[in-house]
Amino acid sequence: MRLAPAIVGHTEEVLREILRFTGPADGTLSRYFREHPRLGSRERGVIAEAIYGLLRNKSVYTSFSESGSGSQMRRLTLLGLADAVGIDALGGLSEDEAVWLNRVMEIDRTHLPTTQQSNMPNWLWQKMLARFGESAAMALAQSLNTPAPLDLRVNALKANRDDVIASLAQAPIVASPTPYSALGLRVIKKPSIQNLPLFKDGSIEVQDEGSQVLAQILGAKRGEMVADFCAGAGGKTLALGAAMRNTGRLYAFDISEKRLAKLKPRLARSGLSNVHPVVIAHERDAKIKRLAGKLDRVLVDAPCSGLGTLRRNPDVKWRQNLEGIAELNQKQAAILDSAARLVKFGGRLVYATCSILEEENEGIVQQFLAAHADFELRPMSQILEEQKIDLVMGDYLNLTPHQHQTDGFFAAVLQRKKEVKKELPTEAPLETEVEADHNSGDAQ
Repeated sequence: MRLAPAIVGHTEEVLREILRFTGPADGTLSRYFREHPRLGSRERGVIAEAIYGLLRNKSVYTSFSESGSGSQMRRLTLLGLADAVGIDALGGLSEDEAVWLNRVMEIDRTHLPTTQQSNMPNWLWQKMLARFGESAAMALAQSLNTPAPLDLRVNALKANRDDVIASLAQAPIVASPTPYSALGLRVIKKPSIQNLPLFKDGSIEVQDEGSQVLAQILGAKRGEMVADFCAGAGGKTLALGAAMRNTGRLYAFDISEKRLAKLKPRLARSGLSNVHPVVIAHERDAKIKRLAGKLDRVLVDAPCSGLGTLRRNPDVKWRQNLEGIAELNQKQAAILDSAARLVKFGGRLVYATCSILEEENEGIVQQFLAAHADFELRPMSQILEEQKIDLVMGDYLNLTPHQHQTDGFFAAVLQRKKEVKKELPTEAPLETEVEADHNSGDAQ
């Protein structure tokens, strides 16, 4: 079935705005669709898929669009739509446009320069090359430029994984267990799940498997005091609350009241009552100071570049830059420093990002350890074994889509050393002094 010619115009209009990169693409698309309510679900789906396809392949498609008739923005739009639905489904093409599209879509892309093939901005591609080498960097780039599957987390308070698989099959939705998270499910296609009874009653939540693993390595237990320091909309908070079996006290801190507001309906579905959302002004808010040294575990899923989530948010790579990364590094170090104050002696602090950049990950951790002698790095290999997670890692957790089929995630486990009570020096017993004099005499 051919698309109406008007779809090209709608796609071009919203694409023009998105390519200004003044805000997230998903927000711009949502607002555009609200302003154009006559667009049906199929049309909205095609427009969104075309936009995201173009953002993933922007380097190649920008190069292709530099030749041909008409405006370059229209040519870019046509490439995005052809990527989404195929050339034959497009209505309103001129004969020249159809010939041009067929020609450029058949170009062998393996002969293009590697920067174009990677579809990454040059600054990011150079960092990837330096860190991973050309072969691994290209494999990572290609996986980041591929749409992610739908991952779900089973709420262990309400259901078990096998029963959820069986219930989804009746929908019918085919889901398979994820390899690392004991509560994860992967759905290759992306069906709508919001109206499923399993979703409405809180038995399942949408959450990438990598994010589930992050929550698991914190190791939160029954009856503990725990904090999700940068909780956002609370995906990891919900996972932690379930791991604690709805006992103890779990604080969900965030500076955004709007983000925490999104947690409330999820909390209501989850059945959790041990979660306490708290809006804070900044990382050194007085609400945090009152908990200094009292918490068993603290998770810091720090604000970051988001470059590990490009499968879902391809516009991020075009909106980020080196100056922005440097600003984030300062914020990450300050947040980790403040969160560390909450951890009691012997407690655990997990620093995590959804970034693939060393300066946001290992660099921040090493800087923290150099300034905090009371903390030590726990090798991730030990933590994974402790949590029975079948992953091979060294000192850190580094998940990537081409190796683990998750978003790009980093995590480090930092343990606060147990307090050593200093004893006052006591005078030596008389007999010891006598022995010392006797031995001294022998030496002479």
